[in-house]
Amino acid sequence: MIEVLIVTALVLWSAVVVFKKVFPNTSRSVFLKLSNAAEVKGWHTLAKWLKPAMGGGCGGNCSCPVSEQEIAKEPAQQAVKWK
Repeated sequence: MIEVLIVTALVLWSAVVVFKKVFPNTSRSVFLKLSNAAEVKGWHTLAKWLKPAMGGGCGGNCSCPVSEQEIAKEPAQQAVKWK
């Protein structure tokens, strides 16, 4: 009986992860609606957990950085100092 519960939990968790990876826009809207419904019911902790993270920058779907701050880059090659 316990094995069935564990396997069911793992399958459901895997389905949610795949749903988030394959359909990112749909999953954000679904989880936002679930979060709003939980907030209305008074389940603030569940609503906070279900609320999707907001993308920053240019929507979070391209290669631009999320923040506008300049990222310090290391030089491609560094000199070796022999002692």
